Formats: sequence, C-alpha cells, structure tokens
Amino acid sequence: MYFDELALSDEVLDALWDMHFDECTPVQEKAIPVILEGRDVIACAQTGTGKTAAYILPLLTNLAFDDHDPDKLNAIIMAPTRELAQQIDQQMEGFGFYVPFSSVAIYGGKDNGAWGTQVTGLQRGADIVIATPGRLLSQMNIYDVDFSGIKYFILDEADRMLDMGFYDDIMTIVRKLPKDRQTILFSATMPPKIRQLAKAIMRNPQEVQIAVSRPPETIKQMHAFINEVDKPAKVVELLQGRNLKKVIIFAGKKQRVKDLTRTLRALTIDARAMHSDLEQHERDQAMLDFRNGKIDVLVATDVVSRGIDVTDVPLVINYDVPHAPEDYVHRIGRTARAENSGEAMTLVSPDDVHYWKRIERFLNPTSGESSTRSDKGCSGGSRRSWRNRGGHPHKSKGGGRGAHRSSSKPQS
Repeated sequence: MYFDELALSDEVLDALWDMHFDECTPVQEKAIPVILEGRDVIACAQTGTGKTAAYILPLLTNLAFDDHDPDKLNAIIMAPTRELAQQIDQQMEGFGFYVPFSSVAIYGGKDNGAWGTQVTGLQRGADIVIATPGRLLSQMNIYDVDFSGIKYFILDEADRMLDMGFYDDIMTIVRKLPKDRQTILFSATMPPKIRQLAKAIMRNPQEVQIAVSRPPETIKQMHAFINEVDKPAKVVELLQGRNLKKVIIFAGKKQRVKDLTRTLRALTIDARAMHSDLEQHERDQAMLDFRNGKIDVLVATDVVSRGIDVTDVPLVINYDVPHAPEDYVHRIGRTARAENSGEAMTLVSPDDVHYWKRIERFLNPTSGESSTRSDKGCSGGSRRSWRNRGGHPHKSKGGGRGAHRSSSKPQS
C-alpha cells in the first residue's frame, strides 16, 4: 500500500513526498487506518519496522481535523529512554514540517537550558509532548501542568518501559489525563505485564500484530557453546585476533557489564561500560565517543539494543544469550546497518541453552511455517512513486484526507 491511498492530511503527504517516502511498511499499513478511526490500538512491532511513522502520521492528521484546544497540550508520546525520545522528536520535525503544530521533548540530562525550554513548552501548551516518564513526572511535581486537553496518549516501546520499572510512573501520569482520549501502545513483545497495562489504561483496543523479522542475510551469525568461566577469555580471543574497532558486547546484567569492562581494560583493550547506573551525560558521552571511533569496544546492557543507529559496527557479541528472539534481533541488528555487512557471535553457557534453542527455533522454523519479513523504513522511487505518476501528488490527483475540500487556506 502507498501513503497516498491512506486518509492522511495533505500537509502530511506533502512532507512524505519531500522525504521520498512512498510505500508503507506492514505495520504502517495495518496501524494507520485504525488510529485514524480514533480507536485504541495495541501494536506489536519491533524496532526498524517503521513504527514511529505508524503513529506520528495519523496523530498529525487527527490533530489537523479533530477539534482540540490550541492553547493546551493535546498529545503525549512516552518513550523509555532519552535516546528514543530524541529520535522521535527528530522524526516529528520531518513529518510535521508543513503542519502548524508545536512539539517539545521532555527528557533528562545536564543541560540546564533544556529544562527551561521544557518548562516553557509545557506551560505554553505545546501541541505534542514527547517525554520519558521520569522527566515528565519531575516537571509535574514542580509545576502545575495542565493535562485537561490531552486527546492522544501514545506509549512507544512499552515493554522496555516496564522492564525499566516505569509502570507506577506511567500510571501516575495516566491518572492525570482525561478519560476520554485515544490510547496507542507499541511494543516489541507482548508479555502478560503489557496485557495488564493495556487493560488498565485502554478501552477495547484493536490489536495489530507484525511478526518479528529475521536478521538480514548480511549478518554472519555464529555461536559457541562455552562454560561461563571461559567467556572472558573467549571475548579477548575474538577481539585481539581481529583488531576490530567499534565492537558492541551485550551482557544481561549491569554487574556483568562492569566486571567485563574492567577485565578488558586490564588487558589494555579500550572498552567503555554502558548501563542504567550511569548518569545521562555519561551515557551520552560514551555513545558520542563510540560513534566517533574514540572507543574500540562498548560493553552494554540492552539499554542500547534499540533505537541506537551506529552504522559501522563490524561485530556484535552476545556475552549472555537474550531470553527472547525479539531481543536477539534487536541486539545483533546493531551490525550490518546502512548496507554494510557484519558478524554476530553468541556465547551459550549451559544455563543459556534453553534460551538459545528458542532463538534457533525462531531463526529456523519447521517446514511449512513462515515468518513475515518487514521492510525497514519507507523508500521512494518505487515502481509507483509519486514522481513517476506526474510529480506532486496533490497537484496531480488531489489525494489525502483533505482532498474533498474545494480550497485549502494556509494555516498559521
């Protein structure tokens, strides 16, 4: 399906055309029409399937056509980490280029100026708030934030938020919101705790299920059965034998990240730890140094397995086997990005064999079973691209939700 076949506003379609986005991904095709209808939605889709656009595009369209108070906050998008909130904010700028709606990103950090900007956005009634739960609660505890105009409440990577212990924070925020609102929940997995959250905050939600895509063929996947005590030596062998730069090692627990980092540094391997105990400015600096090639090895918990785009990672090592196939895909997906190739090594201890077998079953389904492979993002220049059909879509065919209007006044 193509975006101009959906009931999106002309302004949103203009932005998509400028960005050369033409064809919908599966999650966009399934979720956007339901969200445009105003229904609550639970969508199960992993990172890299175009899920951010799947809720931003209909949100901007609904704001354009639904009655709302322009002087109040109208929508909240919740994200588990500062990094994801920043990425959502950046995509909002692109998709919302032609719409008159304002947005403010609320997340932690050491930038004192950012706090003032966030306060101003909340007090003056930005149309869309993109926030991490903890930072938004901090603002609510200090200032009287008016949520009476909220019509849309969106949770992105809800499973990750619950894993990070944000359930109570989310419920505290929900209790401040109007009951008459649209609630949209996106999650890479659908464990019982997500069902519990959905039951507490949603009204008869429609489910959108997109199967987890398998890792791209450009990733060479390897594994080794090994005793737990031998893992550090195996990691050193992998690193020193190849002299690689920008390697990511994932461990399941913060203490293992700390211990392994100390071991590697003692062997003069340039390693840096990345986990939730670090201050936000420390995490930001670590990611900046890693992107710029100032760090050879990043040892991390799953805090960086989603939503972090470093294009030239040659090797990912799973020091511990992730417990779910979705997390395995997220982790090794940090390599082989931007049309590069890469390798992924998983170290399987006796205690992890059960989880590894689960991943193997996902990677190699039995005959007759299939797994949907979702395209990453959206791309222009397809066989039916707008340019191939005569240039600007609205000049050529008047598509979009607002096409029935005889005239369209510029909005300010």
